[in-house]
Amino acid sequence: MDPSCLPAEATLFDTTIGICAIAWSGATVIRFQLPEASPAATRARITRRRAGLPDDEVREETPTGVIAEAITGIRAHLAGELDDLRWIPLDTSGIPEFHRAVYDVTRAIAPGRTLTYGQVADRIGAPGAAQAVGQALGRNPIPLIIPCHRVLAADNALTGFSAPGGVTTKQRLLEIERTPGFGEPTLF
Repeated sequence: MDPSCLPAEATLFDTTIGICAIAWSGATVIRFQLPEASPAATRARITRRRAGLPDDEVREETPTGVIAEAITGIRAHLAGELDDLRWIPLDTSGIPEFHRAVYDVTRAIAPGRTLTYGQVADRIGAPGAAQAVGQALGRNPIPLIIPCHRVLAADNALTGFSAPGGVTTKQRLLEIERTPGFGEPTLF
């Protein structure tokens, strides 16, 4: 059965960076939410109705199976036990093709590594589309699992992170992943 036809379920869970949330349909993740200002705000964001399915409500449930394993993996990753999280199954079927291509390249970036928006554009065969890559990443419904925080500006600056906390959250995630140049002491 097509996962996008199944009802969506969600749960909130505590991590070292705060209350995160995950939504799934069947055995595939459809959304992930980094901590908002409050657990209530995180809950409101993750349980909103899915685009294109006006009668579909996301209901809170207790995760089992691969979704429970995904939560365990996310908690461990955010606690510093780095995991690329690529094993977590995603449903990106409702996402535009260009965005899926961007997300595929982004998901292949290992913890502790980064690419620029331009490099992602080049890898999807769209040289010069760095701005479009940034827009696609700004609409990423599954941050952290699709690690948009690992994509930087051409000068490796932290720019344009639409998740709660903005570039501060992006920097914190890069520090957790021990990315060179983020959170480590420098000599000069």
